[in-house]
Amino acid sequence: MRRADEEVTHDHNWAGDLRGAVRCSVLLLALLLLIDWGDGSLTVVRVLLWLSLALLLFLVLYPPRVAVGPGWLASRGLLRERRVRTDLLVSVRCLDGVAQRLVLRDTAGDRVEIDPRVLVNNPDLWHRLDEDARTSAASGSLTCGETALRRMSERVDRETAQIVFKVSGME
Repeated sequence: MRRADEEVTHDHNWAGDLRGAVRCSVLLLALLLLIDWGDGSLTVVRVLLWLSLALLLFLVLYPPRVAVGPGWLASRGLLRERRVRTDLLVSVRCLDGVAQRLVLRDTAGDRVEIDPRVLVNNPDLWHRLDEDARTSAASGSLTCGETALRRMSERVDRETAQIVFKVSGME
């Protein structure tokens, strides 16, 4: 029998993000078809072109499914799954830019990039990752990234506290 702390935790917002990607793609397709139909220039070739464009938008917006279990974190995209051993992390980096990414690398050289908002929106995912990262730091394998983890922890704590205050009416 599995213990409760050995369960796999998934991103609770993934299904909503997937529905959002589908909605955006369908809306784009509908608008393009409506414009072409209204203009009288709707042809089979143009329908295929707009379908291709909507499919491309869906592929770009498709959210990876993040799951965390005892000693591992996985991010599954459309074509493949990437997995790292979180109890054997070597580095954790936060990449800033248009889309922030948290990059985790383990002793085997495996690498996973995730959106930090996934951890902020799912404190149970963050808790599991944080526990295993502390194990990595204690064993000496985590050589780079304790600052990034501390900042991530502060961000998760801050946003969780804001949600608690908002729900309790203490904003």
